[in-house]
Amino acid sequence: MSLTLENLTFTYPGTSSGVFDINLSIADGELLAVIGSSGSGKTTLLKLIAGFEIAGRGKILLDDNDITRLPVRGRQLGVVFQSYALFPHMTAWQNVAYPLKLRKTTPEKRQQLAFEALDRVGLKGFEERSPQTLSGGQQQRVALARALVFQPKALLLDEPLSALDASLRSDMRDEIRRLQREFSISTVHITHDQEEALSMADRVAVMEDGRLIQIATPLELYDRPATRSVADFVGEANLWEGVVASEDSVQLPFGLLQTEPHDYAPGRQVTVLVRPENITVGQTDAPVNLFRGQIVRDRFLGAVRRYDLSVDDSVILGQTGIRGRIDAVSIRPEHVRLLPA
Repeated sequence: MSLTLENLTFTYPGTSSGVFDINLSIADGELLAVIGSSGSGKTTLLKLIAGFEIAGRGKILLDDNDITRLPVRGRQLGVVFQSYALFPHMTAWQNVAYPLKLRKTTPEKRQQLAFEALDRVGLKGFEERSPQTLSGGQQQRVALARALVFQPKALLLDEPLSALDASLRSDMRDEIRRLQREFSISTVHITHDQEEALSMADRVAVMEDGRLIQIATPLELYDRPATRSVADFVGEANLWEGVVASEDSVQLPFGLLQTEPHDYAPGRQVTVLVRPENITVGQTDAPVNLFRGQIVRDRFLGAVRRYDLSVDDSVILGQTGIRGRIDAVSIRPEHVRLLPA
């Protein structure tokens, strides 16, 4: 089922904080990740969709049905919380069956559906285990099974991986994505982890100060951010202030940078974005944009090396697999992105 938000606005009483004029549509079977810094409004947005807060203005539509003021249970949405919120006095299957109990499903049917749901998330044989005896990843699977067992109309994920060790997160990202596709369920995934959002989502929404700044595919968001703040928030980035010199160049503090043809007028101030992986060590086959300098910071990260090259009191952040000396870098014009200053 599709989920649509129209001019959704909510302000916490006595404050100016909340979310403002949110418009977005999540297609049937789509996973939309919502990212943003602390206080950006992403968790408030999830609470409004789930029904834990009620919007002051605007609508929430589930397949064109207005659910804006329905109680939580009446919305038929599955929710996985950051803490998983499992009942410690219940077994795994009893936790999963709890939403069915609230819906007056017969005890026999509850147990059958709970066992089937645990099997689908890879926990066959764990039905009688208590939450305290399960690992973090297993507890998360129980929470997912509970959210999906009653066949919800959409799924809401509130920082579902933040409580896991780093070594588990990658596997669980893949598992959540597999289940989401298997159930073909529209999903809103709230996260502060950019890598998590980029690797899992069909589209990513970036929030800032309670407003949606950009909604795009992961590739478009990374390669073509709409604003400096989005470019700075999503991934590592070189962001330099410059002045347009011509239709295919910009003057930076450390030199003239050739670009692809653009629409910015000469003399206009712009922000220049170049991703670190697009900084080439040494000279490229194009005899432009070669800059010499001195390494002032060098970080070995295993498969890659991230370095800061000082050039005329400016810094170029680069990323490479080369282990040897670096004293010059180059930038291909097609890797330069101009943003409004």
